[in-house]
Amino acid sequence: MEQKDLQTASVLEYESVLADVAGVLETARHAAARSVNSVMTNAYWEIGRRLVEVEQAGQARADYGGKLVERLAVDLTKRFGRGFGRSNLFQMRSFFLAYQGKVQTLSGLSGSGQKVQILSAESQPFHLPWSHYTRLLTVHSDDARAFYEIEALRGGWSHRQLSRQIGTQFYERTALSKNKAAMLVKGGVPQPGEVVTAEAEIKDPYVLEFLGLKDEYSEHDLEAGLIQHLEMFLLELGPDFTFVARQKRLRVGETWYRIDLLLYHRRLRCLVIIDLKIGQFDHADVGQMNLYVNYAAENLTLPEERRPIGLILCSEPNVAVARYALEGLENQILAGEYRLMLPDPGQLEAELSRTRLLLENRDIK
Repeated sequence: MEQKDLQTASVLEYESVLADVAGVLETARHAAARSVNSVMTNAYWEIGRRLVEVEQAGQARADYGGKLVERLAVDLTKRFGRGFGRSNLFQMRSFFLAYQGKVQTLSGLSGSGQKVQILSAESQPFHLPWSHYTRLLTVHSDDARAFYEIEALRGGWSHRQLSRQIGTQFYERTALSKNKAAMLVKGGVPQPGEVVTAEAEIKDPYVLEFLGLKDEYSEHDLEAGLIQHLEMFLLELGPDFTFVARQKRLRVGETWYRIDLLLYHRRLRCLVIIDLKIGQFDHADVGQMNLYVNYAAENLTLPEERRPIGLILCSEPNVAVARYALEGLENQILAGEYRLMLPDPGQLEAELSRTRLLLENRDIK
């Protein structure tokens, strides 16, 4: 065999070995992430069980349960960091209530009947990631929830795929279909962007919070740092802006939202809603801002005040975008007045890029 042929064979052999070893590592990483997720999910079920049992043992259940969660949220956050706030604990409580029948015999695993042990992943009754169960909790039908859980397990659905199937009523469509087998096969095929890499599984914020780990910088920390700096920047531009709230919670139907920053513009006499996105500007951001503005106009605006306006800020590693949502104003003259009194989008973009670079270089603590 000639030298050139030997070199070609050597390269092909190496590529084969590389692909084989990479496959082993990818499989192992996926397995590690699934193992952590399983243990985490079962631990959260157990926390929910304890909350319900303590609450039911009290005299005034709802009142005592609320106070218990409030205090636990503070103490657990101090000890274990993010991921154990009030809303998270209530979600664990809801998780237990929704799935308590699934774990009827779990107490027998511990041998005592009194205390459930946190066992290895293989011994756990829940095998989907916690993020999947938080989405499943939004499904009110027990039959539909069980269907989605089974199909997600069987098909290895990512959270995005599960969320899409729930959002498009895959359960109801399958139930009405004459060829259910074909529907299930078609539904199991992920769409572009729905396949999760092993790295993404391991760096799932839920997993990092559960293990008390930090990424190079977490997007939550980055977002909080950007909002804090932008708040100070806007308030320092002049006397027009005043602070109202940060992470303002809104409930629309059964869904909770958070407004990143809520300011008031004194001369315009209106609320300014600021929403920050860590990533690319998307048309969905406009729809969400429109929801915020409409909600604020109906529920937060006083009779003598003008309609709120929205400011969408998108921060990518190499570009920043600032967009005012001025649609819905009574007339173009008013829209022009708003533009005259609000900061120039280019000025906001420059500050957003500068602040992001500063925070990343400091490796946010």
